[in-house]
Amino acid sequence: MSLTAVLKTANSGLVASQVGLRAVSDNIANVNTTGYVRKTVDQQQLVVGGRGMGVEVSGVKRVTDQYLQLATLSAASEASRWDVVAQYMDNAQSLFGDPSGESFFFARLDEIWSSFAATANDPSSSLLRSQALSSVEDFLNEGARINSSIAELGRTVDTEITANVDRINDLLDQINKLNADISRAKLVDADASGSENIQSQLVDELSSLMNIQISARSDGGLIVRSTEGVMLAGDGAARLTYSRTDSTKGYITATTAAGSGVGKPISITGGALRGLMDLRDDKLPGLSDQLGEFMARASEAINAAHNAASTVPAQASLTGRNTGLDLPTAISGFTGSTTVAIVDAAGVLSHRVDIDFDAGTMSVNAGPATAFTPASFLTDLNTALGANGSATFTNGVLSISAATGGVAIDEGTSQKAGRAFSHFFGLNDIVRSGGFTNYDTGLRPTDPHGFTPGQQLTLRLAQQDGKPIRDVTVTVPAGATMADLVNALNNNTTGVGLYGAYSLDSNGALTFTGAAPLYATSSVVQDNTARGVGGPSMSELFGIGALERASRANDLQVDGAFSADPMKLGLAKLDLSVAAGQPVLTPGDGRGALGLATAGDVVMRFGAAGTLGAANMTVSRYASEFGGSIGREASAADTRRSSAQAVQTEAVNRRQAVEGVNLDEELVRLTTYQQAFNASARMIQAAKELFDVLTNIV
Repeated sequence: MSLTAVLKTANSGLVASQVGLRAVSDNIANVNTTGYVRKTVDQQQLVVGGRGMGVEVSGVKRVTDQYLQLATLSAASEASRWDVVAQYMDNAQSLFGDPSGESFFFARLDEIWSSFAATANDPSSSLLRSQALSSVEDFLNEGARINSSIAELGRTVDTEITANVDRINDLLDQINKLNADISRAKLVDADASGSENIQSQLVDELSSLMNIQISARSDGGLIVRSTEGVMLAGDGAARLTYSRTDSTKGYITATTAAGSGVGKPISITGGALRGLMDLRDDKLPGLSDQLGEFMARASEAINAAHNAASTVPAQASLTGRNTGLDLPTAISGFTGSTTVAIVDAAGVLSHRVDIDFDAGTMSVNAGPATAFTPASFLTDLNTALGANGSATFTNGVLSISAATGGVAIDEGTSQKAGRAFSHFFGLNDIVRSGGFTNYDTGLRPTDPHGFTPGQQLTLRLAQQDGKPIRDVTVTVPAGATMADLVNALNNNTTGVGLYGAYSLDSNGALTFTGAAPLYATSSVVQDNTARGVGGPSMSELFGIGALERASRANDLQVDGAFSADPMKLGLAKLDLSVAAGQPVLTPGDGRGALGLATAGDVVMRFGAAGTLGAANMTVSRYASEFGGSIGREASAADTRRSSAQAVQTEAVNRRQAVEGVNLDEELVRLTTYQQAFNASARMIQAAKELFDVLTNIV
């Protein structure tokens, strides 16, 4: 070997040692730097003409483990998802108050039952009546406050989703720009680890916001894709957009750099974004729906008891609520019997009309029965009342008035969709609503649907995560029955038939069930239908869509007539068994108040809402189930968060064990490179001395 070869070999060793020393010094200097990945020097034997000519540095690389990196990104997405869900569910749970304290929302029901029980002992007390009404008002107001707060949480979540999408777009843009810097450095065999570390930290942050897939680019840097494989960053950055309306689920679209400019919906299955979208589209609306169902049924229980009672003296007129139906349809399907009584100021019966729905007859003052049909019901009732009273039906509202004295109803055995006659029409309701809160319409497949043919309802079918499947526009058919309407909704071409089905149950409730494998959800995009002239839309009448159902708790309030005059509160009951000339209503009668006090123990039908399925139970039992479900949801989210964070911590620790700086190892490398540097320097010195000897000889 020539002296020149020796010098070149030694010089290559000096250069390699210097590069190694720089890498080790960087590692030691950044031992506490978050996100820093240690570097190592790749070197290989330099061969020229088949002979070893020293060493060359092929590059400086970061020590990474792709499996551990992907595991960390996945764990970060899951932990962030459940962290945000747990935080908001804890906030939502706190709205209902402390279960062990007096302010607990569900404890207000007990106050209602207790206050009505007190009135039963002294029905003539205006103070006790006022207190009973106040307890109902407090319950309704508190429910409305909670529901408004849940809605406010939803708006906050919506804003946070938008902010997160903006941040994701920033991260994708930065990741994409760093690809160019890394590629340029790789092209000239420069150290690109600084840019790679920054890019890695950006990817880590991105994974906490949404689930991603990453892969290496052939010329350096990373490619970021969505779950479906849509390129989000790599050779151009995509732009994400959050699409939603008040009545439909939100979803994310990605407009790729190389695309046509039209956003493509993508699946978001992890990260804070998924948690926020779950809250916005499912958990918070489900909580509002459940609260609305609970309050609506609690109000139904109160109204059912009050409709079975009467004021003393009886009120001159009883006016119902808007049923959303025409009278023949409303009357059709009733079973059992009821009695409409006209009483004088002393409570003595002056006129009675017994209605037998099973037989389809009316009897005046226990006289011979005369037939009626649903179509002739109003005319026949007015005929039966004669000069003693009258009945009207306008815009879905039934009203019965007495010419003199007052009107009282004995519900008897009458029944339709779980409600007695007076209760079905809401003739003596304490709690009124500005909309529709009970979706048990009582409609049967053979009943007329009442909507005008040609009217349209647009529905959006979506996957469980909100990603849209398709929009369908259902046209009200020429067929007049509910069966025809349900068939139109379930049409495979113009309806939801390919992804699920609407069904009408025995109480007239219309519900949608998604079919396997997608188990799609249905929401309302636009509803241009109306039942009759100025009547309710299909979504209002049947409670289709989260927006309709979530607002129910805000629509309930005590009838202003009772608030203005608590003595109008019905605490007595008709006693049609008394002898002729004796009062059928007496001032000291508290049986109606006892009925109100025990209304919470009457079994009712609750529809599926939130996390609770359809069930028959008492209002008091449902309150316990509801309160427990809120706690379970919050607890489950917290448990999922703890589990996900534990997995994330383990993944991060294992990744750090590979990628992090170990000072002991770095000191060993430092010593090794120092010794190699010294050895190369000594070789150069030896070559110099040999050269000097040879020169002196010459």
